[in-house]
Amino acid sequence: MNRVERLRADHAPALLAFERANRAFFARSIPDRGDAYFADFAARHQALLAEQETGACHFHVVLDAAGELIGRINLVDVEAGAAELGYRIGESATGRGVATAAVAEACRLAAAAYGLTELIAVTTRDNIGSATVLARNGFAAVGDITLAGRPGTRYRR
Repeated sequence: MNRVERLRADHAPALLAFERANRAFFARSIPDRGDAYFADFAARHQALLAEQETGACHFHVVLDAAGELIGRINLVDVEAGAAELGYRIGESATGRGVATAAVAEACRLAAAAYGLTELIAVTTRDNIGSATVLARNGFAAVGDITLAGRPGTRYRR
């Protein structure tokens, strides 16, 4: 059984390894984070934890039954009961319902733990898997957008 945990300082090594191992996989469907992300990872991780403490964002990791980090799921830009949902599931965990279950858990946490009533998500149009995960979790397409020069869709739940 997979589980979603709130991001902590001790997740940093596994999270960095996850991002490195999946960099090329992610870059095929979403904009690459760039070399600076990896070079400055420790400082960035601390900054995310500090931001999380303010309540402006809620960061999470997805762990498999063995405790291995297989994804991340975040609620960012929290304001007036709304937030933007974003997630990444590692290549080795795709096609097994991990993303659908993680998004479902994030939606549950958004309402029950963080008091959010509206979630927004975006994806590129060619990322059919992500669009499917969002639809399975009650998100509806509400408009067209451009993500790093690529056509995309904005969703709302």
